[in-house]
Amino acid sequence: MKFNYNNILLFSLSLNIFLLSSEVHTQRNHNLTLHKPTSTSRLLCNCELYEPSNYDNDPEMKRVMQQFVDRTTQRFHEYEERMQSKRMQCKEQCDKEIQKIILNDKLEKELTAKFATLQADIQSDAIPACVCEKSMAEKVEKGCLRCESVFGGGIAPSVGLLGGIGQVPLNAWYIKAIASAKVAAAKAASDAATQAGIEAVRLEIKKLLAAFASDKGLVDFSSIVSKLTYNNGHALFESAEKIIINYNKINGIKKATSFQNSALYYPGEYNIEGFAQAGIRAYNETFPLQKGALETAEVDAVNATYGGCQTAIIGSVVAILIIVLVMVIIYLILRYRRKKKMKKKLQYIKLLEE
Repeated sequence: MKFNYNNILLFSLSLNIFLLSSEVHTQRNHNLTLHKPTSTSRLLCNCELYEPSNYDNDPEMKRVMQQFVDRTTQRFHEYEERMQSKRMQCKEQCDKEIQKIILNDKLEKELTAKFATLQADIQSDAIPACVCEKSMAEKVEKGCLRCESVFGGGIAPSVGLLGGIGQVPLNAWYIKAIASAKVAAAKAASDAATQAGIEAVRLEIKKLLAAFASDKGLVDFSSIVSKLTYNNGHALFESAEKIIINYNKINGIKKATSFQNSALYYPGEYNIEGFAQAGIRAYNETFPLQKGALETAEVDAVNATYGGCQTAIIGSVVAILIIVLVMVIIYLILRYRRKKKMKKKLQYIKLLEE
């Protein structure tokens, strides 16, 4: 900004000198009358704002200039820091590459010198490039070692524990299944015995009907026999009495017939209340037989399922043991091969050291 201001001042000064010289020339040549144009424009030097004293001491201009200088300086510092970090990285990378090259050359020279002292029957490819290099067999051996430590050291001693863990819920299920099977067998046996009791009562009713086949008041009581009434003589009597009363009303029978008296009021083999005893006897005879047979069938089914689950658990344990055995065998084979290779490598290293 100062440079531009000085140029403007110099330009204005030269312009004034030129104007003064032209005026002196005009005074000398007064015979020549020239038209002097009147200038209406203002020059930059005539503005008070751009006076040297006002321009340099203006606080706003000072602030702008200082801000420009600060920003420029800051950017230069940031650029310099970035360049230093990049230079450092490049230098470190170059140093590493140089060290690698030097080390490779040194190793190559040492190996070449050692090879020259060895016997002629030793091939150069028989010596390992680097003792620390791991072959695929060594890596597999270490993997097998880890697997063997996990399977052999962790799982194999715990096979019984795993079998026990699987056996505990299986045993709990077996106990509950046996209890449920017995309950189901008892219920099925009770249903079968109840049906046998109903059939026994109906058989007695058929005998009663056959004995009084020619009676005009003959009524079939088979419909009154059910699960609730077959073993209850009083219930059978009330149901039969209602049927007979309705039958007599419909058919106009005013006096009970011999069939009706024998079935309801006369004691004897044809009294319907005594038929309940036949139903009870049939139930008591059928229930134990059915319960034993059904319970045996249900328990056999549970035992078959339980045996299948035990077979699955045993198969899983055997599979785990086989896997452990295979891993141990692989580990031992690889370990033997690795020891053999290491022994050969040590022999070559001794030759190199000699």
